[in-house]
Amino acid sequence: MTLGPSEPSGSKRRGRGERKGEERRGVVWKRMNTEHFLRDRKWRRGRRPRAQATGMAGRTTLLALLAGAAALADASQGDREPVYRDCVLRCDEWNCSGAGLQHFRSHQPIYMSLAGWTCRDDCKYECMWVTVGLYLREGYKVPQFHGKWPFSRFLFFQEPASAVASFLNGLANLIMLSRYRTSVPASSPMYHTCVAFAWVSLNAWFWSTVFHTRDTSLTEKMDYFCASTVILHSIYLCCVRTLGLQHPAVASAFGGFLLLLLAAHISYLSLVHFDYGYNMVANVAMGLVNLVWWLGWCLWNQPRLPHVWKCAVVMILLQGLAFLELLDFPPIFWVLDAHAIWHISTIPIHFLFFSFLMDDSLYLLKDIPIPLKMD
Repeated sequence: MTLGPSEPSGSKRRGRGERKGEERRGVVWKRMNTEHFLRDRKWRRGRRPRAQATGMAGRTTLLALLAGAAALADASQGDREPVYRDCVLRCDEWNCSGAGLQHFRSHQPIYMSLAGWTCRDDCKYECMWVTVGLYLREGYKVPQFHGKWPFSRFLFFQEPASAVASFLNGLANLIMLSRYRTSVPASSPMYHTCVAFAWVSLNAWFWSTVFHTRDTSLTEKMDYFCASTVILHSIYLCCVRTLGLQHPAVASAFGGFLLLLLAAHISYLSLVHFDYGYNMVANVAMGLVNLVWWLGWCLWNQPRLPHVWKCAVVMILLQGLAFLELLDFPPIFWVLDAHAIWHISTIPIHFLFFSFLMDDSLYLLKDIPIPLKMD
C-alpha cells in the first residue's frame, strides 16, 4: 500500500501483473474502491448544500479549535471523522487478514518490515490521505490525526524532516563532545559533569530520531522522558557550576532530589496517566528554572568571566526558538512543519554551548585550581 499525498483520491497501486498475477496466485486481492465507497457513504461534509454555508463556517471554526487541542488528547479531528474510521475498518477487514494479509507481507519492502510497519499501519496511512484529500477538495483546513499533522512518508521515515534534524542535532552533540574531551583535561573540576551532560543529550537526540522515524507508544515515551532528563541534567550542571564546586554536599543532595523528581515524573506518565498537558507544563516549569538560574549566574559573573555571554545567548535562543512550536502549521510539502524547523534551528546551538563549556572548564583549571570532580 503506497498511497501518498499526491494520490489523495485513495486509488491504490497494484503489484506487477495486476489482477492477472493475483488470479494466478489463486486469490483476488481485495481492495477498496475508495471513491465508490465514499459515494455510497454519502459523506456529510462533502454533500452539504450551498445553503448551509453559515453552518459550515461554524463547523470550520470547531475544526480549528479541535486541531489546536490535539496535542492534549489522544484523538484529533482527522481520526474522529467517520469516513476515516470506516476506511480503516474496511481496509483492515479486507487487506489485513487471510489472503489479503499474505499478499501484503509478500509485497512489503524489507525495510518497512524491519521498521515495524504493519498492515493496519498502512491502512491508517492511506486512509489519512483519503481524508486529507476530501478536506482539501471541499475547501477545509488540513486536520491532524492522532495528535499529529499528516506527513508524507519517505522509505520508513514517518516524519523525514524531523528525523533528519534530530540526527544532525545528535551528530553536532557528538562532534562537540569529542572536541571537549580533546581540549579539556580530565582534571578540570567540571569535566565529568559536562561529559555526562553530553551523553545524556546524545541519548535524547537518539530517541528523538527514533521517535520521528517510527511513532509508537514506546518511542514516544522514550522521546519525552529523555527530553525531560536533558532539562533536569542542565539544571544539575548549573547547580554544580554555581554551588557544587564550593559545596559538593549541596550539589550531591540536589542531584538526588532531581533523580527522585525525574522518577516521579516518569512513573506518573507511565503507570498512572500519560497526560500530554501535564508533561508540557512540567517541562515548561523545568525549562524556566533552567533559564532563570543560568541567566542569573551569567549576568552576575559577566564582569569577571567574559565567556559567559555564550551561555546567556544559548539560553535566550533556546527559549526564543521554542516559540516556533506555537506556529503549528500543516507541513510544507507534507514534510516540513514547525517542529522540524525548531529541530533544525537548534543544531548550531550545540557548538556555542559546548564552546562555553570548554572555555569555562579551562578557566577553572587555570585560574581556580580545585581538585574536586563532580560526577
